[in-house]
Amino acid sequence: MNARELQQRAFVADAHADSLMWNRDLTEQSSAGHVDFPRLRHAGVKLQCFTVVTQGFPIVGGFPLFAAYRRWPREAWRSEWTRAQWQIHRLEELCRRSSGQVELVRSAADISRNFAQGRLSAVLGVEGAHVLEGDGSRVQELFDRGVRFMSLTHLSNNELGGSSFPLMPRKGVTALGREVLEAMAQLGISVDVAHASDATLRDILSHPRGRPFCSHTGVRGIQGGWRNLPDDALRTIAERGGVVAILFATVYLGGNQIADVVRHIEHAMAVMGEDGVALGSDFDGMVPLPKGMKDVRDLHLLTDALLERHPEARVEKILGGNLRRFLNETLPSA
Repeated sequence: MNARELQQRAFVADAHADSLMWNRDLTEQSSAGHVDFPRLRHAGVKLQCFTVVTQGFPIVGGFPLFAAYRRWPREAWRSEWTRAQWQIHRLEELCRRSSGQVELVRSAADISRNFAQGRLSAVLGVEGAHVLEGDGSRVQELFDRGVRFMSLTHLSNNELGGSSFPLMPRKGVTALGREVLEAMAQLGISVDVAHASDATLRDILSHPRGRPFCSHTGVRGIQGGWRNLPDDALRTIAERGGVVAILFATVYLGGNQIADVVRHIEHAMAVMGEDGVALGSDFDGMVPLPKGMKDVRDLHLLTDALLERHPEARVEKILGGNLRRFLNETLPSA
């Protein structure tokens, strides 16, 4: 079976896309960016995780200016919380306008039903718990709105923990961070370890109740750097039934070829086993993609490369079977 045929048949899932912040009409096919609903369907994607982004780069900042440029409504600029609320509302609206082709997932049953009926499942995540603005009680509201995973930090240290971004002071999980981790575990919101500092990563992985995973990362065993996970973290996540999704952003892969994505996937499998590895493209995340890959419609290039080296059943796990298993285990059953 060729790559395109496999993607149409298999459960293809991507753990990370930052498409919401660009305020594009995702119901319409566009030449801008990497992802919209028609292009996802073209690529055979059955589940897409959409992440909420509310902060810019450290020191530079400027997120309100970005939001103004992208024509967000003015009331959405005011704070991290209002920025998150608006992006969640935006995805809800886009799903309503999709003519039944896309549905926001709240439970494992939703995923199975959508797959059976040919609908795209949209899963909400939050990139950085600074959106709570110090109020741990807001975790419940995020859950009620459909958020099913969240990282403690993004590109900066915050009141919950430390970021992996260069030049950030070393910092682990704070008392508020532990409170939020506990609330997330109680509700069933998975903790995303992407962008966590080494100290914060260790603290998250030592939490007794959470189900950690990583929505987008490279692996440090192939290419060192501030964004990539070390082997001991990969092992711990696998031991706890989590998945690690490998990104396509060449700046973290140590090369700009599809083969570099494959190298990171294969190293992660060697450490975690074939049930622990998934795809986390970081589409629309202001990052360069491998040579030849313009948007999600070019996913077949990676699938082709994997099929040349691995049996079809294993490739299906990487393409989405492993992420589906993790979500089935962590989302509410119905």
